[in-house]
This record gives sequence, C-alpha cells and structure tokens, in this order.
Amino acid sequence: MSRSRAYAAWVVLCLVWGTTYLAIRVAIESIPPLLMAGVRWIVAGSLLIAFFRIRGHSLPERRQWLPLALRGALLIGLGNGAVVWAEQTVPSGLAAVLVALVPFWMVGIDALAGGGKAPTVRQIVGLFVGFAGIVLLVSPNTRMVAGTGFWSGFIATQLACAGWALGSTYARRRGPQDTLSDVAFEMLFGGLLLILCGAMLGEKLGGVVTSRSWIAVVYLIVCGSLVAYSCYRYALQHLPVATLSLYVYANTVIAVFLGTLVLGEPFNWWMGTGAGVVLVGIGLVKEQGG
Repeated sequence: MSRSRAYAAWVVLCLVWGTTYLAIRVAIESIPPLLMAGVRWIVAGSLLIAFFRIRGHSLPERRQWLPLALRGALLIGLGNGAVVWAEQTVPSGLAAVLVALVPFWMVGIDALAGGGKAPTVRQIVGLFVGFAGIVLLVSPNTRMVAGTGFWSGFIATQLACAGWALGSTYARRRGPQDTLSDVAFEMLFGGLLLILCGAMLGEKLGGVVTSRSWIAVVYLIVCGSLVAYSCYRYALQHLPVATLSLYVYANTVIAVFLGTLVLGEPFNWWMGTGAGVVLVGIGLVKEQGG
C-alpha cells in the first residue's frame, strides 16, 4: 500500500512541479526572487505547523531542529532558492534542461553515500535516454548562448541540483519515521534562510506587486509547497532514488506543454519526439528501480 501511495505522490510531483516554472517566472516579475521564495516556504511551513498544533499532534523537539534546519537549508534554501535565482537570467526552457541534470546528481550522491545502492546499467542508460529527450524537447525554443546570463544561471541550477541531491540523501537516511511536522519545520527553516539571504543581497519590496504575481505566490504556497513538497518527502522514503528522480523529466515535458497551451508557444513533431524519448527513458529506469 505504501508503494502505491508513493507512486501516487510521484504522479502529483510530475503534474504540479511541472507548472511551477511558469508560476515562479510570474511571481518574480514584481517580487524579488529570494524574498518571494522565502515568503512562500515560511507561509507554507507556518500553516502546516498551525494545523498540527490545532489537531494536537506532537511537533519536533528542539534537539531535532538542527538536522531539520540542515535539510531545509539544502532542499529548500539551496535546492529551490537557486532555481528561483536562475530564472532571472535563464529562459524557462533552458532552466528546465539544466535542472533535469538532478537525477544524475541524486543517483551519484546516493551511490557514494554510506550504504547507498549503485545504479544498474539499465538505470544509467535510462537516465541518459531521458535527458536526451529533454534536450530534444526544449532545443527548438532555447538559445543556448554562453553569455553572462547563461553561466550565472548554469552555476545556480547546478548548485540547486547538488543541494537537492545532498538534502534528499540526508533525509532518506532518516528512514520512514519522518512526519509531516518534520517537513513543516524544513519549510520554515528553509524559508527563513532564503529571507536572510535576500536581505543580505539588498532585496526589498520597493515597488507595486501585481495581482498576477500574488496569485502565482499563492499557487506556489498551496500547490507547489503544501501539496507537492509533502508528496516528495513521502515518495523519497518509499521509492528507489533513480525512479523518484525522474519527476524532473516529466516536469520539463509538462512545462513545455503548459507553455504551448497557456502562452501559445509552438509545438512540433521534433518536440513530440523528445517527449516520447523522455517516456522511454522513464520506462527503462522504472523497470529496474520500481
């Protein structure tokens, strides 16, 4: 039953986080990136903590706060914050293809960690096939120009991948005893770090925040954080790392289709072929890993 629920949670990740690239882009139109991300996660974490307090559930003891803060810093502060930062200078399609390197980071770090399971040959082939599909999918609409914006965005996305992989491996080692109240504190600590970093970089709300940016932030809080992040933390404890990490491939496919439907971006047979190749890669990895 837990495996079935984990796959259901994985499907939610694929669907919801595939829409957050667009939501982040809209949100940072009129809100500084790190402040926006910090508010998103602080509000989400605070709502979860308040919910558990009202329901009378126990919250993590203070001795647990340090490991929760570390996980929040890696997964949310670095893993999400760097992606938001990158979307200032990197087109969404290119950001998606760079973040799609995260399965390689996750599988590699998990294998190197103590007790980690090395990926099989089929899993490695599946990861490369899936990534090739991502490149096919986004390349028609992406200008990979190695300018200042590209390199700063590239570094930011790879820091995000590293932080996400390290945080996921650290959280996975805790085992299935993690609770949603633990997840809530990860959100809170990660959000506080983002606010601190934003303040140190001189970010502040100096202009008018548009209604569409506020709507995007609310969507990110409810769907991207409360729903999808909770699903990720559940799936992390019950699915093989190689299988779980494929959500980023599905995210990119969905992001491209969403751009076609909402923003009127072009879709052609080349992109359709890329989507098909991604699905083949997912199938290769899932057969062995799931």
